[in-house]
Amino acid sequence: MRKITITICLILAGFLLKAQTTVSGTAKDQKGRPLVGVSVSIKDSYDGATSDSTGKFSFTTTDKGEQLITASAIGYKPFEQKVTLSGGSQEVQVVLKEEINEMSAVVITAGSFEASDRKRTTVLNSIDIVTTASANADITGALKTLPGAQQVGESEGLFVRGGTASETKFFIDGTLVNKFFYSSIPNVATRGRFNPFIFKGTVFSAGGYSALYGQALSSAVILESIDLPDQSSANLGVTVIGGSGGFQQLAKNKKSSWGLNYSYTHLGLAFALIKQNQDFFKTPAYHNIDANYRIKTAKGGMVKYYGYMSANKLGFTEPSIDSPGHFDRFYLQNLNHYHNVSWRENLGNRWKMNLGFSYANNRDEIEGSLQDAGGKEVSLPNLEFKKFGLDARGTFANAKLVMERRLQGLSAIRFGGEYNYSRERPEYTLYNGQKFPSEINEKISSAFAEADVYLTNNVAAKFGSRLEHSAILDKVNIAPRISLAYKLGDYSQASLAYGIFYQTPESRYLPSTADLSYAKASHYIAQYQMMGNDRTFRAEAFYKKYDNLLKTGLSNGQEMAVNNKGFGDAKGIEFFWRDRRTIKGVDYWVSYSYLDTERDFLNYPYALQPNFAAKHTASLVVKKYVQKINTQFNGSYNYASSRPYYFIKSSSNGSAIMDQGLAPDYHNVSFSLNYLPSLKKPNNKNFVVYVLSVSNAFGIDQQFGYKYSYNGLRKEAILPPSKTFVFIGAFFSFGVDRSQEIINSNL
Repeated sequence: MRKITITICLILAGFLLKAQTTVSGTAKDQKGRPLVGVSVSIKDSYDGATSDSTGKFSFTTTDKGEQLITASAIGYKPFEQKVTLSGGSQEVQVVLKEEINEMSAVVITAGSFEASDRKRTTVLNSIDIVTTASANADITGALKTLPGAQQVGESEGLFVRGGTASETKFFIDGTLVNKFFYSSIPNVATRGRFNPFIFKGTVFSAGGYSALYGQALSSAVILESIDLPDQSSANLGVTVIGGSGGFQQLAKNKKSSWGLNYSYTHLGLAFALIKQNQDFFKTPAYHNIDANYRIKTAKGGMVKYYGYMSANKLGFTEPSIDSPGHFDRFYLQNLNHYHNVSWRENLGNRWKMNLGFSYANNRDEIEGSLQDAGGKEVSLPNLEFKKFGLDARGTFANAKLVMERRLQGLSAIRFGGEYNYSRERPEYTLYNGQKFPSEINEKISSAFAEADVYLTNNVAAKFGSRLEHSAILDKVNIAPRISLAYKLGDYSQASLAYGIFYQTPESRYLPSTADLSYAKASHYIAQYQMMGNDRTFRAEAFYKKYDNLLKTGLSNGQEMAVNNKGFGDAKGIEFFWRDRRTIKGVDYWVSYSYLDTERDFLNYPYALQPNFAAKHTASLVVKKYVQKINTQFNGSYNYASSRPYYFIKSSSNGSAIMDQGLAPDYHNVSFSLNYLPSLKKPNNKNFVVYVLSVSNAFGIDQQFGYKYSYNGLRKEAILPPSKTFVFIGAFFSFGVDRSQEIINSNL
């Protein structure tokens, strides 16, 4: 019986082996490289195996007939193949296609620095901005530590890669912001109006930006406001130059919130302690108030409103360069308000909508006169123009619609339209009371479309074009743009960008009887970027060609637009390095820019290096948080090589350079301390930070060129209002403790 049993078992085993099929093969990617850890199996069966380090796999199955072999691995699309199993062996070659996803896909970055809670290319966030020592909590002050931005201290605005300040435009939640900066003061740079903490995302594009944005020859700064807060809170600030307070209320269902903030700034105490170059008879005082409302929609979208109003006055006298022994008097009163409504919505079936509307109204009342040593207003021969009045009123509106359709993977298409309206009504009053009112109305209608195309996780492209029509020019332009990106490794990539950008003439040179056209800039950008292990390195080369730049000439003693025959170019290379890992507890970044630029525009007699452009600029920013003493130490050094200055005299026969030279190199060393004592109480979260900030701490002489008398016979250096400025303040938050957030952000 034992022999019979063994014989039967051997016969049955032979039948079973004949009934089994051995499935084997190799799992590879599209480039033929073996993949480890790929799960291979028969669908709806427990039979399967996992590929080894060489990509090979093997398993046996008793299933017969037509079956479906499946394979899967993280980061790759599922694989399926039909096979017929009839015993013996069956070889299957598994080739997996890479799944395109946001975590591993290449990011198109040529020309731009982005900080956002949705992207991995974070460079600067709100905490970075307010803790950059030289920035003084100003958005553009922090952006000046990045490559491409110039260190211009005598005029407001952001000068980028050889472009004027007017060639950089600012956008909040997709819509254009007019009058982003406080009103101009002669030979003094003014700050941006907006608090960096109202924004969750910042994109600084030094060139090659998206077709969704226009009317900027050089640069776009794209800001995205915050959504709902985590919880209700209040804030209070007390400083040597004023105070602030506000609150944010989150609804119980956490689907809506509203907030209100007010701040008052008066520079009297600061000016009393720190000598100013100007003698202020009306100390600068600012009232600012802002409000917000946010609500989630039923489909997971968001409607946001942000409103802002500012009122300020200032007045000063300074020695007159035109008449020694006399003084120039300047007075400014400004009222500005801005409103922004945005609505983003998920429409279903991979469709999204972004709709925005912004409105701004600005009024500047400016007075000027000449005074004698006793403060009495006087009128001297050939200097009657010193007495003037300017009442400048402006109304601005912008509406924009963007439709987006997600395609396979990360690929997407976007298209939409934009309408920009401006009405400016300056009224100039001469010394004799004669008034010269004017009105400039502009309506710009735009349509745009672009596509993000991801071929693989390693290859991506953005194609776009923008069409615009200007009512004041009665002309149309078409601006194509393209960006490419290729992933070189796990942490590095290369990008290329090309685009054409147009801009209408600045309103201050209008109206004009000339047949004007758009100014044009063509951008060419090549970039290498490496990001990983808390380190970022970028190298970028660019070339920018200008055509149809505005040329001006004298008309009734005023510089007015005469034609679009100007031209120019800008080329250079930039480097950026940020490191949060090498030195324990230290976050620092270094930037360097080389710029070679010339342009023939405005009243330039021929192509010159612009007086706002330095060949070399560099910045070093260092931050160290010492947890034992709850203190952050911040330092920064900004450098710019000498900039040229010119005295150009215009006449009916043209213009000529009467004097020129180079201003000294610019150096600025600033530091700040932030002390965070604990104010925690049971069942209550609070946060406080004490701030000490010193700008130009070593009192280094800084000079931004020269100003000239009306006849050019005398010149004086343009200097900052004071060599050094000191800021001291305390900021309290009630209901929310941000100390750990700040520590984690390397504050």
